[in-house]
Amino acid sequence: MRESRSMPIPDGLDGMRVDAGVSRLLGLSRTVAATLAEEGSVSVDGSAMGKSDRLSAGAYLEVLLPEPARALTIEAEPVEGMEILYADDDIVAVDKPVGVAAHASVGWTGPTVIGGLAAAGFRISTSGAHERQGIVHRLDVGTSGVMVVATSERAYTVLKRAFKQRTIEKRYHALVQGHPDPSSGTIDAPIGRHGSNDWKFAVRADGKASITHYDTIEAFQAASLLDVHLETGRTHQIRVHFSALRHPCCGDLTYGADPKLADRLGLERQWLHAKTLGFAHPSDGRWIEIESKYPADLEHALEVLRAA
Repeated sequence: MRESRSMPIPDGLDGMRVDAGVSRLLGLSRTVAATLAEEGSVSVDGSAMGKSDRLSAGAYLEVLLPEPARALTIEAEPVEGMEILYADDDIVAVDKPVGVAAHASVGWTGPTVIGGLAAAGFRISTSGAHERQGIVHRLDVGTSGVMVVATSERAYTVLKRAFKQRTIEKRYHALVQGHPDPSSGTIDAPIGRHGSNDWKFAVRADGKASITHYDTIEAFQAASLLDVHLETGRTHQIRVHFSALRHPCCGDLTYGADPKLADRLGLERQWLHAKTLGFAHPSDGRWIEIESKYPADLEHALEVLRAA
């Protein structure tokens, strides 16, 4: 059973970020503290806090501590269906299947990209926290597609900066319910944690700036296949933005998708795929673009719609 800690927040931590404050108070690494916040294990006066939220002196802090290091160690374990799309001395790009996490985290016991690469014999950059070594960006467990990992220290530094400065071209394909109007456009709406559910996000006036560009590739009777370009990279950004427009990703029951349509399309997760990733190569600056094909479940859903 996981141990919990409760205490009032001291004056010296007033205004400090949650991950930094929890790290200082409990002697955890900042990465572990951030992971605890992301999974909803940090609360202040009974309300769950995000890692970048601020602490208030005198408020009551409660933290559900992680289990012993078991959950945060890298275990070399082959990942079924994970293909190598590109590899050189600095980077490796994989086609991440659905149901696979980017790296180990508290509470996750399933397969990981890092574990799969270790099992395949890849040496990953040692930069970053131990359980996230080489990780410069992530895909949700329920999202498939192309993901790049740094295998050299130089690549880790350069790619982390590129993602932060938004010079990476990230394109997703999403099958959404109905037909967005206009068929091509931009969604500019801030995203924050959902008020009543720690695991969900929503469009909120007090959220972080979030911008999504989209174009319709193909329109069906019940849905539209979109090409989506992210200008920002918030958690669940595509899912939240299109749900807010009342055009949720097909199969995304968490964000309001029609379960009957999901069943008809044979979907057990959101129809969302990281299609291409473009960036300047960290060693010589040449532009490189890596593409991933649709997996079988997403292709099947399109076939059903086209047949109709």
